[in-house]
Amino acid sequence: MTAQIVTLFIVFIILIILFSSFVTVKQGTIAVVTVFGKYRRILTPGLNFKLPLIENIYSKISIQNRSVELEFQAVTFDQANVYFKAMLLYSVLDQQEETIKNVAFKFVDERNLMQALIRTVEGSIRAFVATKRQSEVLILRRDIVEHVKEQLDQILETWGYHLQDLQLNDITFDDVIMKSMSQVVASNNLKAAAENEGQALLITKTKAAEAEGNAIKISAEAERQASQLRGQGVALFREEVAKGMSVAAKEMQQANMDTSVILFTMWTESIKHFSENSNGNVIFLDGSPESMQKTMKEMMSLNLLQLDKVKK
Repeated sequence: MTAQIVTLFIVFIILIILFSSFVTVKQGTIAVVTVFGKYRRILTPGLNFKLPLIENIYSKISIQNRSVELEFQAVTFDQANVYFKAMLLYSVLDQQEETIKNVAFKFVDERNLMQALIRTVEGSIRAFVATKRQSEVLILRRDIVEHVKEQLDQILETWGYHLQDLQLNDITFDDVIMKSMSQVVASNNLKAAAENEGQALLITKTKAAEAEGNAIKISAEAERQASQLRGQGVALFREEVAKGMSVAAKEMQQANMDTSVILFTMWTESIKHFSENSNGNVIFLDGSPESMQKTMKEMMSLNLLQLDKVKK
């Protein structure tokens, strides 16, 4: 009976040793093996063999991307408080043995690593913001990220990590500063709107003035042409009247008739026209033979001048 118990105990020990000789490492994870507390080797994902009771799994390190959210405060060059909300994305630099050794042994535990990483990022951003004015911070997101990555890349590489990305999700100021910034933006928008409205009004007035000027020019040109045509019409009318009276006077002289009859007829026609179209005005006409004779001579002289122009 005692021999059977001893045999079962030995078999049990052998099974424990056998099962402890094989280690399964998950995908995306690297296992660090130590021997009596000293680094020995690393185990890659899959089923791995280790010496039982001698080799020990010190830690399992994830090589996947990891993220952490940050909230902290910085002070600008002009003493304005800036509040940041950021997301930090980092990962193990690579799967080389030296890198894994740094990740496994540089820090006591994960909590100390995170504390150092967060404080380093915050310090880098605070140092950068301290050289800028509060009005510049909002437009320097990309510059802040590039500055942090430039400062941290070498430090994190010595730890075995790599900064993948830093996203500044929110940048805010104290309420008083936010209100003042809103007022500045509102006043600038009002100023721009007033300038645009002024430009629009100026363009409208200018176009209206140009249109009015063009209309005046067109009207003046039309009036000039109309006056010219009216003058030409009156001149032609007078010319034809003079020609007709001259011909009638010559024919009456050849017939030994008194030419004053022509002027008398014109005089009576004028009186008739005045009476039909008069609006109550008083018009004085000289109907004496001397006046009619004088008018006849003037008409004859006009006709002679016209004949001379035609001959020339």
